[in-house]
Amino acid sequence: MEDVVIRPLEKVELRNPVLIEGLPGVGNVGKLAADYLRDQLPTKPLATIFSKFFPPQVYVSEEGIIRLVSNDLSYWRSPRPGGRDLLVLGGDYQGISPEGQYEITERVLEFCAKLGVREVFTLAGFAQGKVVETPRVLGAATSPARVEAMKKHGVVFSRNDPGGGLIGASGLFLGLGRLYQMEGVCLMGETSGYFVDPRSAEAVLKVLVSTLSLDIDFTALEAKAQEIDRIAHKVQEAEQRTSEGLPSGPSAPREDLGYIG
Repeated sequence: MEDVVIRPLEKVELRNPVLIEGLPGVGNVGKLAADYLRDQLPTKPLATIFSKFFPPQVYVSEEGIIRLVSNDLSYWRSPRPGGRDLLVLGGDYQGISPEGQYEITERVLEFCAKLGVREVFTLAGFAQGKVVETPRVLGAATSPARVEAMKKHGVVFSRNDPGGGLIGASGLFLGLGRLYQMEGVCLMGETSGYFVDPRSAEAVLKVLVSTLSLDIDFTALEAKAQEIDRIAHKVQEAEQRTSEGLPSGPSAPREDLGYIG
């Protein structure tokens, strides 16, 4: 097996396509946003990406059927005359080593460049270490013009955040993308970093759809965000009771957080 294998499922011709990357990361913000976007548009499968740089693992369905872990590209054709088509990258994992991160990113960019991609949006979370009631969307871009354009959509470009730069796919797709004459923006939703954060994903996705003039229904994502908000408030209450020396034992409500991660 090669280090990275991209298996196309069909041949397509796209109109001035935009690549959107949303792989697992902090708070799974990017993955949640990308997966929701794919479901709402909806997109069609274009290619599956396998790699030695993913964990040596298969998933097993409820029916007992295995599936090798992978990333995948899907596409959406804009119905508007002159509209731009989309490519959305999602999947199970990012590369588990620096070498893998570079190799997978470059191979995907090479594939997308042949389809005419010249613009990239990467979606990610920015951990604040505390519950964020109303997450801001922070940004990093490939040019001053991109910075000014995204500010009009409410994106915050802070001198100190993200400190130390972008790590992983959200940064590499912009950095390596420039080698393929691609410009782009990373949209980072503030999140606690403690658990999956649909509220932050919703904030990021709203900026993205505003920028690309898309129209999607946020009802289902908002419902998920409200449920996580409820659990986060329970956690805060428990932490506050503990810090105040009050009992948080049998009489205190306890949430099952097993599915969050």
